[in-house]
Amino acid sequence: MSAKRGFTLALIAFVVFVFIQSLFYKFAGSEQTDIIFTTIAEWMKTVGLGFIAPTFASIGGYAVGGTELIASGLLIYSPTRRLGAVLGFVVISGAIFFHLGTPLGVDRVINEAGDTDGGALFYMACGVWVSCLLIFLLSNAEK
Repeated sequence: MSAKRGFTLALIAFVVFVFIQSLFYKFAGSEQTDIIFTTIAEWMKTVGLGFIAPTFASIGGYAVGGTELIASGLLIYSPTRRLGAVLGFVVISGAIFFHLGTPLGVDRVINEAGDTDGGALFYMACGVWVSCLLIFLLSNAEK
């Protein structure tokens, strides 16, 4: 196995790990997921998107999680790898936007006590963003 192929597979493993491990939180309706999507929904109301805010708050975690699950499957299967990288890049770009452009913030609140994650979720999102971009570019180079 070439070093480039090994590096690409390591990037894929990282992205798939991050996406899959987050599914527990998104699909189980955890407090953290509820705080994230409720915070974003409240912000949506202030920018004229109030019509979609209740739906986003209630099913946003499932929609994002489902998209991440699909992206993971596409990344694992080599003929669809580039499509998976694009889908992962798009969904994680949305996550980064919400961290930077809304009250969610980089150092987000994780529970009702007001504790924060120190930016861990944001920094993982940035790592996934870079990884998806590199997977797309390196997968193109393999062809």
